[in-house]
Amino acid sequence: MRAANHLNSYRKIATLTAPPGQIVLMLYEGAIRSLERSLPGFDIKDPAEANMTIHNNLQRAQDIIRELNYALNMEQGGECAVTLRRLYEYFDRRLLESNLQKKSAGVQEIIQHVSELREAWATMLAQQGMPPAGEFAPATETEFAAA
Repeated sequence: MRAANHLNSYRKIATLTAPPGQIVLMLYEGAIRSLERSLPGFDIKDPAEANMTIHNNLQRAQDIIRELNYALNMEQGGECAVTLRRLYEYFDRRLLESNLQKKSAGVQEIIQHVSELREAWATMLAQQGMPPAGEFAPATETEFAAA
């Protein structure tokens, strides 16, 4: 239990102290993680458990995507911000459909798109001399407990 509390504290500090560009990268990674966690739910036979697994994880991913959308600076972002807004709105609609219909195709599509955005963002940060993606990422509970 103590390790989990320390891990949560570490994650909070890592998020609060990360540069803005790194936070966007962390949000992409969080969305991908939640989307991937929803996929096993589509194969669960128990409807209540399947719905809970799918719904909770897709909601979490949608919350992250909405936060990315709300954070766009439409005045300074130009065409890039407009394009990202359209993408985020599409992602949100597609995930809503997948959740309502309990079909994984939309989730798999969005995982692909968000993964591509994540890779492009990581490349941009690397070109700007930012630390590698994993440097600001919180340690896993196993890594933290071993320390």
